[in-house]
Amino acid sequence: MNKSDILNRLEELSKGTLMEAIKITYTDVGEDFISGKMQVNHLTKQPMGLLHGGATASLMETLGSIGTFLHLESTNLFAAGIELNVNHIRGIREGFVYGKAKAIHLGKSTHIWQIDVTNEEKKLIATGRLTMFIKEKSS
Repeated sequence: MNKSDILNRLEELSKGTLMEAIKITYTDVGEDFISGKMQVNHLTKQPMGLLHGGATASLMETLGSIGTFLHLESTNLFAAGIELNVNHIRGIREGFVYGKAKAIHLGKSTHIWQIDVTNEEKKLIATGRLTMFIKEKSS
């Protein structure tokens, strides 16, 4: 599949999920990374008007999880996030945030992703690391 087909397939998989509800979209994909964006709006803000940390974490976990999904070598494998660490650096009240998840480790039983979230001026909003656990599906 080419890059455009992969991104379209990922958008289809997001229908009816949290990703669709808070409008996370995928923007780029490569061998060891995946990028996406999310608007800072009434769906993703906390009561004080700032981007909610949970929305930021959702963007991060979404990108790392989808990155792992794209690397699974068999449909008989299942992956789940087992740890997400997020450091919030800067607040944002409007616009878009952009996440990029880069693979640090793509092993047989775990994947580790470094995820940075930036604003439209490319200033760091948050940084984090996601560990994914991979195992065979139960019959």
